Amino acid sequence: MSATTDRSARLLVALLAGAGAAHFLVPKQFDAVVPDSLPGSPRTWTQASGVAELVLAAGIATPRTRRVSALAAAGFFAAVFPANVKMAYDWRTRPAQLRALAYARLPLQVPLVVWAKRVGDAARR
Repeated sequence: MSATTDRSARLLVALLAGAGAAHFLVPKQFDAVVPDSLPGSPRTWTQASGVAELVLAAGIATPRTRRVSALAAAGFFAAVFPANVKMAYDWRTRPAQLRALAYARLPLQVPLVVWAKRVGDAARR
C-alpha cells in the first residue's frame, strides 16, 4: 500500500471516529436529523449510527479488515443520506448561512462514498 493510500485510510478513520464520538458527545444535533419514518426513538438511531461509525473506523484502521470495512463505510455513507435530506428540508427556513450548510451536505455524500470505496479497492491490492 502506498503512503498516499495509507494516509487516505487514516484520514477516513479520523473522520469516522470523530463523527462516531460526536454522536455520543453532542447527540441532540444528530437526533434532530433522524427521519420520522424510522421506528423507535431518534436517540437510539443516533447511538446506533455512532457505534457503526466507530466500528467502521476500527475496521478501516486494521489492515486485515480494511477492505470490507471501507466498502461497508461506502454503504453507510449512502444509507445516511436521508438524514441529510431531512436536515436540508427542516432547515429550509433558517438563515441563509445555515440553509447553505444543510444544502451543501447533500452533494458531499457522493465524495464520501467514492473515498471509502477507493480506500477499500486499494486495500485489495
